[in-house]
Amino acid sequence: MTTENAQQQTEPGVRHAILVFTSPSALFRRVEDTGAYGWTLVVLLVMVTLIGYAQVQTGLIDRVVDQTTEKQLAELEKTQLHLVDRVQFKERMEEIRKTGEFNKLMTRLGAVVLSPVYMLVSALLIASCLYAVVALTGRKPEYHTLMSICVYAAYAELVAYALRLGMMLFYRTIEVDTSLGALARSKGLAWLAAIDPFRIWFWVLVAIGLMVTHQLSRRMAVISCTLMSLIAIGIRVARVYTQV
Repeated sequence: MTTENAQQQTEPGVRHAILVFTSPSALFRRVEDTGAYGWTLVVLLVMVTLIGYAQVQTGLIDRVVDQTTEKQLAELEKTQLHLVDRVQFKERMEEIRKTGEFNKLMTRLGAVVLSPVYMLVSALLIASCLYAVVALTGRKPEYHTLMSICVYAAYAELVAYALRLGMMLFYRTIEVDTSLGALARSKGLAWLAAIDPFRIWFWVLVAIGLMVTHQLSRRMAVISCTLMSLIAIGIRVARVYTQV
């Protein structure tokens, strides 16, 4: 058996993605010093896009936005009908309808286009940050290895996308989430919505990948992933309280 054939057998591919759930250490041993993550990334992004398309096809996005629009129209008719003239009233109603159509379009785009773009940018950004961390520790960073780790770890988040689709179909609403926000019973606990077990799972997998591929020591891998995850949680906490 030639060296080239042996390398082809050990290089990871799409079929090895299942190992991230069953044996992540065995998977990440395969990604060391290889850049064979291209098709795995493509399949990941395609799956996220298809899940987003399925969300649009359920009709729940249109239904929820239409319900919000109708509620705003009813509120306008109830409170403003006798305070403005008929022309202004019709103009305001038309503005609400146009805003509703715009929100509907943006929500569709968010599900089908922005979700895979976010996942791609997230993987690129995290791999770049880890590259800098590895370089600062004095070790030789391997960008392809780091990118492979991020891509395969992101399959844990793919499960979250699929779970949210299932929850949408079951509860017949787009207001679903896999975070701990459901445990919040007051505004003071709204920060729980920033903590997603699947995102934590992602960072655990990244830490395992960094250790197995010897990009970072166990201590530095845990510290780096913990700090980066806390920064991400902090950003989401700020967004949650901005929306409250």
